[in-house]
Amino acid sequence: MILRTLKDAEQSERRVVSPDGNWESTRLLLKDDNMGFSFHITTIYAGKESHIWYQNHLESVYCISGEGEVETLADGKIHPIKPGSIYILDKHDEHLLRAHSELKLACVFNPPLNGKEVHDENGVYPLEEAS
Repeated sequence: MILRTLKDAEQSERRVVSPDGNWESTRLLLKDDNMGFSFHITTIYAGKESHIWYQNHLESVYCISGEGEVETLADGKIHPIKPGSIYILDKHDEHLLRAHSELKLACVFNPPLNGKEVHDENGVYPLEEAS
Protein backbone atom coordinates (compact mmCIF):
# COMPACT_ATOMS: atom_id res chain seq x y z
CA MET A 1 0.00 0.00 0.00
CA ILE A 2 1.10 3.55 -0.72
CA LEU A 3 0.06 6.43 1.53
CA ARG A 4 0.95 10.06 0.85
CA THR A 5 -0.51 13.37 1.91
CA LEU A 6 -0.93 16.36 -0.36
CA LYS A 7 0.68 18.56 2.29
CA ASP A 8 3.82 16.41 2.45
CA ALA A 9 4.03 16.10 -1.35
CA GLU A 10 3.71 19.88 -1.77
CA GLN A 11 6.87 20.25 0.32
CA SER A 12 8.88 17.80 -1.76
CA GLU A 13 10.27 17.35 -5.27
CA ARG A 14 6.80 16.13 -6.27
CA ARG A 15 5.69 19.79 -6.50
CA VAL A 16 6.54 21.15 -9.96
CA VAL A 17 6.05 24.79 -10.98
CA SER A 18 5.74 25.70 -14.65
CA PRO A 19 8.57 27.77 -16.10
CA ASP A 20 6.02 30.34 -17.36
CA GLY A 21 4.46 30.72 -13.89
CA ASN A 22 0.96 29.69 -15.03
CA TRP A 23 0.53 26.60 -12.88
CA GLU A 24 1.92 24.25 -10.28
CA SER A 25 1.33 20.53 -10.03
CA THR A 26 1.82 18.21 -7.09
CA ARG A 27 2.34 14.71 -8.44
CA LEU A 28 0.96 12.30 -5.86
CA LEU A 29 1.29 9.15 -7.95
CA LEU A 30 3.99 8.64 -10.60
CA LYS A 31 5.31 6.03 -13.01
CA ASP A 32 7.67 4.48 -10.47
CA ASP A 33 4.65 3.69 -8.26
CA ASN A 34 3.74 1.04 -10.89
CA MET A 35 0.00 1.78 -11.05
CA GLY A 36 -0.16 2.40 -14.82
CA PHE A 37 -1.29 6.03 -14.44
CA SER A 38 -0.24 9.15 -12.56
CA PHE A 39 -2.40 11.36 -10.34
CA HIS A 40 -1.79 15.05 -9.73
CA ILE A 41 -3.37 17.99 -7.94
CA THR A 42 -2.78 20.96 -10.21
CA THR A 43 -3.40 24.65 -9.57
CA ILE A 44 -3.87 27.01 -12.51
CA TYR A 45 -3.37 30.57 -11.32
CA ALA A 46 -6.16 33.12 -11.82
CA GLY A 47 -6.03 35.00 -15.09
CA LYS A 48 -3.60 32.57 -16.73
CA GLU A 49 -3.93 30.73 -20.03
CA SER A 50 -1.98 27.62 -21.04
CA HIS A 51 -1.66 26.07 -24.47
CA ILE A 52 -1.69 22.30 -23.97
CA TRP A 53 -1.46 19.44 -26.43
CA TYR A 54 -0.74 16.08 -24.82
CA GLN A 55 0.34 14.18 -27.93
CA ASN A 56 1.85 11.39 -25.80
CA HIS A 57 -0.69 11.17 -22.97
CA LEU A 58 -4.40 10.86 -22.32
CA GLU A 59 -5.69 13.01 -19.45
CA SER A 60 -8.84 13.30 -17.34
CA VAL A 61 -9.29 16.51 -15.34
CA TYR A 62 -11.78 17.00 -12.48
CA CYS A 63 -12.38 20.52 -11.18
CA ILE A 64 -12.28 20.71 -7.38
CA SER A 65 -12.58 24.50 -7.11
CA GLY A 66 -12.47 27.69 -9.17
CA GLU A 67 -13.84 28.57 -12.58
CA GLY A 68 -12.39 28.69 -16.06
CA GLU A 69 -12.78 27.29 -19.53
CA VAL A 70 -11.24 24.91 -22.04
CA GLU A 71 -11.17 25.84 -25.72
CA THR A 72 -10.62 22.92 -28.08
CA LEU A 73 -8.57 24.24 -30.96
CA ALA A 74 -9.78 21.74 -33.59
CA ASP A 75 -13.32 23.15 -33.48
CA GLY A 76 -13.02 26.41 -31.51
CA LYS A 77 -15.60 25.25 -28.95
CA ILE A 78 -15.37 26.73 -25.47
CA HIS A 79 -16.35 24.53 -22.54
CA PRO A 80 -16.95 26.08 -19.10
CA ILE A 81 -15.12 24.52 -16.16
CA LYS A 82 -16.47 24.79 -12.61
CA PRO A 83 -16.46 22.62 -9.48
CA GLY A 84 -17.82 19.17 -10.26
CA SER A 85 -16.90 19.32 -13.98
CA ILE A 86 -14.67 16.74 -15.59
CA TYR A 87 -13.11 17.04 -19.00
CA ILE A 88 -11.45 14.12 -20.69
CA LEU A 89 -8.82 14.57 -23.39
CA ASP A 90 -9.45 11.20 -25.04
CA LYS A 91 -8.20 12.21 -28.49
CA HIS A 92 -5.01 14.04 -27.49
CA ASP A 93 -7.04 17.25 -27.92
CA GLU A 94 -5.02 20.42 -28.46
CA HIS A 95 -6.57 23.06 -26.22
CA LEU A 96 -6.28 26.30 -24.32
CA LEU A 97 -6.99 26.17 -20.59
CA ARG A 98 -8.01 29.50 -19.06
CA ALA A 99 -8.46 30.20 -15.36
CA HIS A 100 -10.98 32.96 -14.57
CA SER A 101 -10.24 32.35 -10.89
CA GLU A 102 -7.67 30.03 -9.35
CA LEU A 103 -8.48 26.50 -10.53
CA LYS A 104 -7.72 23.47 -8.37
CA LEU A 105 -7.80 20.34 -10.53
CA ALA A 106 -7.36 16.61 -9.97
CA CYS A 107 -5.61 15.12 -13.03
CA VAL A 108 -4.98 11.56 -14.16
CA PHE A 109 -2.45 10.76 -16.91
CA ASN A 110 -1.99 7.62 -18.98
CA PRO A 111 0.77 6.69 -19.53
CA PRO A 112 1.99 7.96 -16.18
CA LEU A 113 4.39 10.85 -15.79
CA ASN A 114 7.79 10.40 -14.18
CA GLY A 115 7.47 13.59 -12.15
CA LYS A 116 9.59 16.43 -13.53
CA GLU A 117 7.78 17.02 -16.84
CA VAL A 118 6.76 20.52 -17.92
CA HIS A 119 5.14 21.55 -21.21
CA ASP A 120 7.45 22.11 -24.15
CA GLU A 121 7.00 24.95 -26.68
CA ASN A 122 4.06 23.04 -28.26
CA GLY A 123 2.26 22.35 -24.96
CA VAL A 124 3.45 18.73 -24.92
CA TYR A 125 4.84 16.61 -22.09
CA PRO A 126 7.66 14.37 -23.37
CA LEU A 127 6.85 10.66 -23.30
CA GLU A 128 9.84 9.92 -21.09
CA GLU A 129 11.55 12.36 -18.73
CA ALA A 130 14.45 11.45 -16.46
CA SER A 131 13.33 11.09 -12.86
